Amino acid sequence: MSLSDHSRTAVVIEDDDDVRDLLHTVLTGSGYRVHTAPAGLAGVEMVRRLMPDVVTLDVGLPDIDGFEVAQRIRRFSATFIVMLTARTDPSDEKRGFEAGADRYLRKPFRPAELRRHLKEGTAAAEV
Repeated sequence: MSLSDHSRTAVVIEDDDDVRDLLHTVLTGSGYRVHTAPAGLAGVEMVRRLMPDVVTLDVGLPDIDGFEVAQRIRRFSATFIVMLTARTDPSDEKRGFEAGADRYLRKPFRPAELRRHLKEGTAAAEV
């Protein structure tokens, strides 16, 4: 049995209910146990508690922004972070990577695109 056959964990940090539900559906369908947080601080604590394989992270959160969330997560975790945001400025993408994101996807995103990034990223982590 390979590592990918075991149940993997994902944390979704997203304040928009519809996007959070979509991410939950996509990740569950990809074999993840999914936990969600509607704000940054709660998300950081959830990641600290669960130590997930994957985190999807919105940039525009109600308490602290996704850049700060990524920086805080990177202090204690090497989890695969995918930033999902409507921000299109290249400087935001640069900030995302500097904060610790492994991937940066713009909304609206295609579920297949997210699945591809997760597959690529988690496969690299297993090597």
